[in-house]
Amino acid sequence: MQTISNYITVDANVQFGKPVFKGSRVPVQSLFWHLEKGFTIDYFLEDFPTVTRQQAEAVIEWTAKHFELPEIVNDETVIG
Repeated sequence: MQTISNYITVDANVQFGKPVFKGSRVPVQSLFWHLEKGFTIDYFLEDFPTVTRQQAEAVIEWTAKHFELPEIVNDETVIG
């Protein structure tokens, strides 16, 4: 069974402890910045060749599944 830790890692010595794609120094947030700006996954992968398609798709799938949880609606994290 695959978990998100198969695809991302957090290390205080890499990117100031932000989640990065495993085996790279690419912050996971950079994937969402690309998507937010309308870029495709293919474009993201061209920009960051150390990230695999499997990693990018797994992170998107994991994120989507977390929005199925009712607890997320009560999250008061400030965005924007």
